[in-house]
Amino acid sequence: MKTISTVLSVLAFIGVSILFAMQFSNKKDTSKTKTSFTTPVKGGGRIAYIDIDTLQNKYELYKVKKEEFTKRQAAAEAELESSAKKMQSDYESLQKRAQAGSLSQSEGEAAQKRLYQMQQSLELRRQTLSQQLIKDQEAFNKDFQASLDKLLEEYNKDRGFDYILSYAKGGSILWANKQLDITNDVVEALNEMYKNEQKKK
Repeated sequence: MKTISTVLSVLAFIGVSILFAMQFSNKKDTSKTKTSFTTPVKGGGRIAYIDIDTLQNKYELYKVKKEEFTKRQAAAEAELESSAKKMQSDYESLQKRAQAGSLSQSEGEAAQKRLYQMQQSLELRRQTLSQQLIKDQEAFNKDFQASLDKLLEEYNKDRGFDYILSYAKGGSILWANKQLDITNDVVEALNEMYKNEQKKK
């Protein structure tokens, strides 16, 4: 689910240069502002950010989907492991019969062909499960991004931010003023949207 962080970090990358510009253009103004979400910048730039780690930990739909994907991945791995053990067991049985001399040439060739087909089938199943999981994760990320875009458009109507960045530890933004953090507002709104959607079902 790191893909969400990657998708949202595009905004952060765009905004990094602005943060550095703020640092060097405001050297004369050393006073700390005590506004809730905004800091005045030369040129009128207003910035806020969303902490991605906090968003992922508090957004209910994200947590539900993460658990769902984890269970599906575990189920897929269990299925593939079971098939691999069956193939290994068949191979060992074939090997024992060959060593005991109780396996004819035609039986050996048929068994080898069957084992090869099992191996091919197992690999195909592995690819199918993996691709489906990735496809579903990408679909969720796309829907999430669309919901977030819509929410932020509405959220920003009466706040007037020029940039709303994504922030994550180890990301391209090295430091962020906590007064610019709007994560809790956004999480609260996203969770409210999720609850309303669940009520409709």
